[in-house]
Order: sequence, then C-alpha cells, then structure tokens
Amino acid sequence: MSGAALTSVHVLTIDALLGEVVEVGHVPTGFRRVIPVVGGTVTGGPGSGGPGSGGLEGVVLPGGADWNLERPDGSVELWARYEVRLSDGVVVSVTNTALHPPRPQVPILTTPVFEVPDGGPESLRTGVHVGLLVPRLEERRVHIEVHRVGVSA
Repeated sequence: MSGAALTSVHVLTIDALLGEVVEVGHVPTGFRRVIPVVGGTVTGGPGSGGPGSGGLEGVVLPGGADWNLERPDGSVELWARYEVRLSDGVVVSVTNTALHPPRPQVPILTTPVFEVPDGGPESLRTGVHVGLLVPRLEERRVHIEVHRVGVSA
C-alpha cells in the first residue's frame, strides 16, 4: 500500500448550543457530567450543496446530550447523541465520540457517525468521518467541522 495517502473533504459544520451542565457525580468509572444539546445550526462545506440547494444545511434539534466521563487518570470520554434536521426535512441522528487527555490540544478530534434514513444524504451513511471540535464554553457552544476521510493512490 505504499504511495497511498489520506485525504479529507469538509462535509459540514455543526455549531451546537449547550444547556446547563448536570453533574451526576462520581460513578465507578469516573466523574459523570451530562451536557444537554439545546439547538444550533448545520452548514454545508464546499461542494455539499450550499445554501438554498436542499443540501447539508439545517438545524440541531434540542433533546440530545453529551454524556461526558472524566476518568480517574484525568482523560475524558465524550459520547454525544443528538439529531439534526436538514433543510429538506430529513432528520439525521449523530453519535459523536472522542477520548482525549486531561489538557487536550484544540481542536479535539472526534469520530462522528451518522444514522441516515431513506431519502437522506447517502454520503453521510457510510465512510469514515472525523470531527474537529472546538469548545466555546464561555459561549455555551461547541463548533465541529466534519470531514470525510478517504485514500488516494
């Protein structure tokens, strides 16, 4: 496989608004926090369809959350689940995960996976996606640029 290189294409950006943090407390595996996702926007990347095209534009629906776990060694597990409604009405479920050290380098790399119904964007249904997450906690939001990763010969 010599000569192969990874490539990436910006697919969409999620700007998620966060609610009040619920500190569950110490559990056997660490310290649990639940961070509600209360809204936000989705904008398409270059070549994703663009505004007004019915492409990858939409809103983040309220009702999701990040079930965040700080492990005893200080590393943090991110496990977020939420839905986005695209401009054409299709609702896509997003599960975004990460495991990062106590003082992570920003952006934090995440692994978003999309559950896409029939009639939704097939490009999100399969393949490998990587998120570049920038916490903006003073604004109670996170900004996630999602890229589709591929291989070139």
